[in-house]
Amino acid sequence: MTQKTGHLNFSYENEQSAGVEMARRIRDWARGVARRVRSDNGMTTSEYAVGTIAACAFAAVLYKVVTSQPVMSALQSLLKEALDAKF
Repeated sequence: MTQKTGHLNFSYENEQSAGVEMARRIRDWARGVARRVRSDNGMTTSEYAVGTIAACAFAAVLYKVVTSQPVMSALQSLLKEALDAKF
């Protein structure tokens, strides 16, 4: 026996096989939706944006630390000692 329901054709002998067919179709649909949701498409732009902002913030903090007076004098003394080293 064949029954037309909207645009879907179900061929089944009894109601139980129709239920199995419907469950299979729903399961396949849900798997397709899950695959599209888990996809990484479109995520790379936001990840790059967050990474770029974090890198800029780290660079700003590092610049402030390196240009501070205590670090600047330590670097200058280290460089002076390296240039004045006796071989």
